[in-house]
Amino acid sequence: MYKNTGISLLIKVFGSSPKLKIIDIFLTNPYFDFSKEELAKELGMSKQTLYKNFKDLEELGIVKVSRKIGRATMYKLNREHPLVKEINNLINQISLKIAETEAEKVKTTLVKE
Repeated sequence: MYKNTGISLLIKVFGSSPKLKIIDIFLTNPYFDFSKEELAKELGMSKQTLYKNFKDLEELGIVKVSRKIGRATMYKLNREHPLVKEINNLINQISLKIAETEAEKVKTTLVKE
């Protein structure tokens, strides 16, 4: 599902490091929580790479436990974390700039016709 969504603005701007991919899947799917196994599968990442990078995000409070289902621990993005708020704000600003640029192109094209 995530693999088929194309390149997000976050990945396009900042690159595809494992940590950014983890943050991106949560930003792209704001109403879902994921187990580490689901994340590894969806991101096409080895469990070792995911666990290594996920640990840092968890220690920093960027991701947090949302619930437990049996033995599986589910995680979600901590939308109250200052860094997550800044990333959201930055992505919104970049999206707005892109939209303004595209609107200007359309306007220029229409004026020429």
